[in-house]
Amino acid sequence: MKILVTGSAGFIGMHLCQRLLAEGHEVHGVDNFNPYYSVALKRARHAELVPHPDFSSDELDIGDTEAVAAVVRRFQPEVVCNLAAQPGVRYSIDHPHVYAHCNLAGFLNVLEACRHNGVRRLVYASSSSVYGGNTKLPFAETDPVDQPISLYAATKKANELMAHTYTHLYGLQTVGLRFFTVYGPWGRPDMAVWSFTKKMLANQTIPVYNHGNMRRDFTYIDDIVSGVVASIRHDGLAPYELFNIGNNRPEPLMDLIRTIAESLGVEPRLEMLPMQPGDVPATYADIDRIRTVLGFEPTTPISRGIPQFVEWYRGHRHLDE
Repeated sequence: MKILVTGSAGFIGMHLCQRLLAEGHEVHGVDNFNPYYSVALKRARHAELVPHPDFSSDELDIGDTEAVAAVVRRFQPEVVCNLAAQPGVRYSIDHPHVYAHCNLAGFLNVLEACRHNGVRRLVYASSSSVYGGNTKLPFAETDPVDQPISLYAATKKANELMAHTYTHLYGLQTVGLRFFTVYGPWGRPDMAVWSFTKKMLANQTIPVYNHGNMRRDFTYIDDIVSGVVASIRHDGLAPYELFNIGNNRPEPLMDLIRTIAESLGVEPRLEMLPMQPGDVPATYADIDRIRTVLGFEPTTPISRGIPQFVEWYRGHRHLDE
């Protein structure tokens, strides 16, 4: 297939492009290389893709209506996978307009470009954050998601509503994927696994929020990509789909810290702090639906995934400088 991937220099985007290219698809990547975190890291990810003969790319912002329309019109993809977004729950507290530009206006531009250029399917990144302060665990796709507790979460819920509207009005098939705490090689410096690893190696104190009483459904990148690829190529999906995509195994934050410390061979220094605004104490994905429909089955516990990340990080620390 011809597949357009927005956010191709992002963490999930780069790994997805690599998998699609390995499977023989023609991939066109789009990224704006914004400085939310290390641009050098994003450029290095992009450099991993450039040598492949079936990869092409454009540097553009999905908030640019004409640029998005032009690239979709020129490439004529069968499937668009929209992973471009402004991430970060905490960053959205202080920088709300960035989220409106990228996650709302940008997503609308992608929807419009798909609508006007005969795109068969739009797969897009949602987030476990849409579940807000829900206390029922695990989170299921049928649970209410109308009480977001961060602007980031609100924009992701808005994406699901916008996708539903375009499916209803124009027949565009849309597949939303609610990602649960992704980690692994080439990951994001603003995420806990990277941040904790960096601080431990530097013998710096690690901030531990909610006094360590946190659990996250940490999901290894290879498992995430397998789910995304399945959602791209699976036949027989409904016109509008939503799937949780997680490890189905919430890990205590203190277990994560201990696993990183053991992988590094260090003793961590911890600072216990209260809960931060917009954060939640636990995430836990009910994956019965994606397992049944797409055959998704995560295979990587943190006991195996964390050492793989640590090994990668030791050789790439310079990308976060």
